[in-house]
Amino acid sequence: MRAMVLQEFDTPLVLSDIDKPHAGPGQVLVKVQASGVNPLDTKIRAGRAAHARSVLPAVLGLDLAGVVEEAGAGVDGFAPGDEVFGMTGGVGDLQGSLAEYAAVDARLLARKPASLSMREAAALPLVVITAWEGLVDRAQVHAGQKVLIHGGAGGIGHVAVQIAAARGAEVFATASPARLEFIERLGATPIDYTTTAVDEYVAKYTGGEGFDVIFDTIGGAVLDASFTAVRTYTGHVVSALGWGTHSIAPLSFRGATYSGVFTLLPLLTGHGREHHAEILREAAALADAGLLRPLVDPRRFTLAEAAAAHAVVESGTAHSKIVIDID
Repeated sequence: MRAMVLQEFDTPLVLSDIDKPHAGPGQVLVKVQASGVNPLDTKIRAGRAAHARSVLPAVLGLDLAGVVEEAGAGVDGFAPGDEVFGMTGGVGDLQGSLAEYAAVDARLLARKPASLSMREAAALPLVVITAWEGLVDRAQVHAGQKVLIHGGAGGIGHVAVQIAAARGAEVFATASPARLEFIERLGATPIDYTTTAVDEYVAKYTGGEGFDVIFDTIGGAVLDASFTAVRTYTGHVVSALGWGTHSIAPLSFRGATYSGVFTLLPLLTGHGREHHAEILREAAALADAGLLRPLVDPRRFTLAEAAAAHAVVESGTAHSKIVIDID
């Protein structure tokens, strides 16, 4: 089969012919239709993701959507012809989705939402699992809460806004001026972080009480600001990028709580993979109910053009998810 192979970190991906895999016990062989490109994929290729380093030579690509070709021994939930999606490889020694076929752990897969195209489905897994783990698993977002999403127009952020809204919360989201209208279309109250100070929007939207839940998708100073904007006692801050050095004093003085999200753990350790599929099934139900839709960049890239797709993501010029057409 054809695949894009990384021989050395920070070198170009090379279109190669490699052996087609077979479905082992507990695995499903997927004919890959589409591969979502995340900023993390480009960091892995460049060797700048120590927490997600691949074993070389590697086939990268975290997210996929495709069609089941073969189910291995012990797999009951999938059959040839099923349309599926998932975050299934591209880290450690797991083959990724930049290939015509991938043999993946069936526990990581769910049936593709009927209402979404293959490209749209491939745009979802990493971002929706991250958003779900933060908002639902950690913070248990529910109706009646005021939820602030930092970076609400980003890959994780725009999905997080939709999940929080679907669960009945009143949603607010920070963004640059150019993205405020998009935030509003998602159903959230937009906050221009370039002109509005933290204490100003906390006073305006919460009466100075703070937000019940804050989901940080930016990290750094934004996470620090979150600790000062959360509600006293009952507030909960969640971050997908809490990797720096931070003072938790502002959070402690509020008696509030913090959770971190590391979405790759089940891929890297093998533990908890079933829950990823559970999340994807929930996401598929939301999508088919018209409550969740990923924003996909209209530009098209073939498997052989994967390097160009990575370059667009690295440039920071993509305002929506880049997806590579494999088939």
